[in-house]
Amino acid sequence: MEVCPFCNGLASTPYTCPQCVEVLQDCGKTVDYLDNYSPYLDQQILQEVDGLPHAESNTYCVHIFYCPACRIEYEMKIHVI
Repeated sequence: MEVCPFCNGLASTPYTCPQCVEVLQDCGKTVDYLDNYSPYLDQQILQEVDGLPHAESNTYCVHIFYCPACRIEYEMKIHVI
């Protein structure tokens, strides 16, 4: 089973904002914001609604990153290991 290095605290590579070069804050998985119970659902269910093609759902975990300076959110695909 693949695991996301960001979700599991295995990586903390800082991403920077493309506009102001400020370090982005990781706000977690995109699917955790779908509704109140999303963080507690089974991963296989969430992979069906993560917005990625089926072939990529087992390869990437989509996270929301926030720039506090620009107040802009970015969605980035994190490669699972």
